[in-house]
Amino acid sequence: MRASTTPPLRTEVHRSGRSSWLRAAVLGANDGMLSTASLVLGVAAGGANRSVIWLSGLASMAAGALSMAAGEYTSVSSQRDAEEADLRAEEEELAANPEDELRELAMIYRRRGLSRELARQVADELHAVDALGAHVRDELGLDPEALAAPRQAAVVSFLSFAIGALVPMLTIGLLPMGLRAPITAGFTLVALGVLGALSARLGGANPMRAAVRLVALGSLAMAVTSLLGRLVGVAA
Repeated sequence: MRASTTPPLRTEVHRSGRSSWLRAAVLGANDGMLSTASLVLGVAAGGANRSVIWLSGLASMAAGALSMAAGEYTSVSSQRDAEEADLRAEEEELAANPEDELRELAMIYRRRGLSRELARQVADELHAVDALGAHVRDELGLDPEALAAPRQAAVVSFLSFAIGALVPMLTIGLLPMGLRAPITAGFTLVALGVLGALSARLGGANPMRAAVRLVALGSLAMAVTSLLGRLVGVAA
């Protein structure tokens, strides 16, 4: 018996499914690292001792992580509510006007290039299997199995912010006074560059461009807060 020569289907990797949690993780880690580094460097530049710097960093980490989690939960919950409202509205339309909805679905397929007959056939067959799913995917552009997840976004934001904040806190808290500011700034910039390159690579973007952008913005933020800390410390 002759073996089949049909090649196996190639598995494709799509990055768009990572967008929600990746966005929350990158924003959380970036904000945690940069805001905490800027704060502790500003406090250190004002002449504060190690305990004050540690307390400031801990307060920044706790407040920032909770704030990020609450903000992500609120915004993603609003997105989820809107998606569920669209699902309910589409379900009501299907129950009230099934034939109109069927014609609408066929028109969508016709606009994509199918003939009138084939578009109607595809719409009929999809309606018979999962009418709501077909309309949600092709009319609304939603995936009923992958709606926005507010709890996931909140947890990811909280953890990533806290982990990001630990980078400058550990360096500035453990190093001698003469070395803590430059090494903390340098280590934070390196970590920001790595984070930017990694997130860009996962998302299919240009790693170098993302790394340079984060490092440049991080340098500006830390320079400004350090200058303000020094000015306030001198004035005090």
